[in-house]
Amino acid sequence: MARRLQELARPKPNRLQYPDRRSVYWLDKLPPEKTSSVTQIELTPRWLELSRSKKINTRVTLNPEWRVSAWALKAVPSQRLCRLALPRLPAAEWQPERPLLAPLSAATQTAVATARVCALAQPKKKHGDEASGPRTKPAPRSQGSSRASAHIELLATPKQNHPKFEGEREASWPVSRSAQKAVASPRVQELSSPKERKSLYEGFNPYVISRAARSACPSARVRQLSLPLPRKCSSQ
Repeated sequence: MARRLQELARPKPNRLQYPDRRSVYWLDKLPPEKTSSVTQIELTPRWLELSRSKKINTRVTLNPEWRVSAWALKAVPSQRLCRLALPRLPAAEWQPERPLLAPLSAATQTAVATARVCALAQPKKKHGDEASGPRTKPAPRSQGSSRASAHIELLATPKQNHPKFEGEREASWPVSRSAQKAVASPRVQELSSPKERKSLYEGFNPYVISRAARSACPSARVRQLSLPLPRKCSSQ
């Protein structure tokens, strides 16, 4: 304890004994004078190790074969290794690849194209090539093409009106006597009047107490919660 008191009893050093100090980072002694214009940095051993160039192994292995250890020669593979060494089998639904040119069946070789297939097999005629290209004889119209033209003509016919259609209604029609003598009820007049738009708090009185709140009776639980806590009540 006495040693601590002696240490605390020492006067503090005068930090202002060097009036021409130029930095706040030195207090006890003057900063060392610069002998060179370049700042010298002291490298740590780790930085020196990292700054050294890596050694490149220039040794060339002449023989690509190497000796196998005795432990590797006597090793016995486990069942797991033997199972993994087996080639992978194809899936159950796998089928070999089909040849590029599959042989055609006899029915395909002796098939006769219909008139519709022959019509679809013909190239389409372009409008610009009709005048410049050579004229070809029109293909004979078969029974299928006549059916197609009849179907097109049937679709091209305009749709007829319904037999009970009475025509378009005029823009202005006479108003009935009952409509002219009709009197609107108060409810209809109320609904026909435009809706009044009020601001957010226009006509709002926050101090108005409703009748239900005036005649309300608190329950036992509400009375219990409204009482102050016993520990906060001062004893008299």
